Amino acid sequence: MSASGGNKAIIAAFLANTGIAITKFIAAALSGSSSMLAEGVHSVADAGNQLLLLLGGRKAKRKANAEHPFGFGRERYVYAFVVSIILFSVGGVFSLYEGVSKLQDPHPLDPAWWWLPIVVLLIAIVLESFSLRTAVRESNHVRGKQGWVAFIRHSKAPELPVVLLEDVAALCGLVFALIGVGLTAITGDGLYDAIGTLFIGLLLIAVAVVLGIETKSLLVGEGANPADAAAIEDAIMAGTEHEGIIHMKTLYLGPEELLVGAKIAFPAGKRFSDVAHDIDAIEARIRVAVPTARVIYLEPDVFSKFNGPNPPTDTIVIKGLE
Repeated sequence: MSASGGNKAIIAAFLANTGIAITKFIAAALSGSSSMLAEGVHSVADAGNQLLLLLGGRKAKRKANAEHPFGFGRERYVYAFVVSIILFSVGGVFSLYEGVSKLQDPHPLDPAWWWLPIVVLLIAIVLESFSLRTAVRESNHVRGKQGWVAFIRHSKAPELPVVLLEDVAALCGLVFALIGVGLTAITGDGLYDAIGTLFIGLLLIAVAVVLGIETKSLLVGEGANPADAAAIEDAIMAGTEHEGIIHMKTLYLGPEELLVGAKIAFPAGKRFSDVAHDIDAIEARIRVAVPTARVIYLEPDVFSKFNGPNPPTDTIVIKGLE
C-alpha cells in the first residue's frame, strides 16, 4: 500500500468523523438520546484513531540508528494495535455502560427535538458512505484479486484495513442508532434507544477484537505471503551459479520492507571472489522480483555437510537439493 493512498483514506475519515462527532453531541444534548451520545463517543474514538494512524506513519519514516538497526517500520503496527484495542474498546465499553444505564431508567426523547437525532443520523450515514467509498477505492489499488476478507486478514499495511473496518462499523452503528431513535420517537418508549446503544457497544467491541487479532500477528512478525515467497525462490533458482537453496526465511520489518535470509549451496571448489559476485547477482534478481525485499542476507555454504544422517534441525530444503 502506498503511504499516500493510505493517508488519503485516513484524512477523509478524520474529517468526516470530526464533523459528525460535533453534530452528534449537539443532537444528544438537545434530544436526550443515549444512542446519539454513544455515536458521538464512537465518532470521537474514530477521529482519534485516524490521528494515531497518521502519527504512526510519520514515526515509521524515521531513519535506522544503532539502537534500531532495522528502522522503525513496525511503528505502524504498534499504533494500529493501540487503535484497535484502546480506542475501540473505550468506545464500546462506554456505549454498553450508557445502554445499561438507559435500560434501567428509560425515558423518551425531548418532544421539541425528537426529529434532530434522525436528521443528524441520516446526514452522518451519507458522510460515512463517502468516507467508506474513499477507503474502498484506495484499497482496490492494492488488494489485487484478493477478496475483502482476505485483504483485511493478510494486508501487511494496517491503515487501510483499519479504516475500512472503522467505516463499516460506523455505518452499522448509525443504522442501529437510527432504528433505536426512530422507534423511540414513534412509540415514546426509551427502551428502543437503549437497545440501539447496546448494539453499538457490542459492534465496537467485536471490531476491536478482529483488529486486535490481525495487528497482533503483524507485531509478532509475519513472513512473506506464499506468492512473494515463491517469487523469491524462483529468482534465486533462476541462475546456474549455485546448486540450490538449503533454507530460506523471510520477515516483514514494516509494511513495505521485507527481510530475506537464505543459505545457498555452492560448489565446494568455487573461488570466493566468484561466490561474492554470484551473491550480488542473486540479490539483484530478488529485488527485481519482489521490490519490498529491501534487506537481504545470503549465506553461501556447501550442501554436502547437510546431506548426512543428522542434518541440522533448522535446515529446510526448498529447491534444487531434494
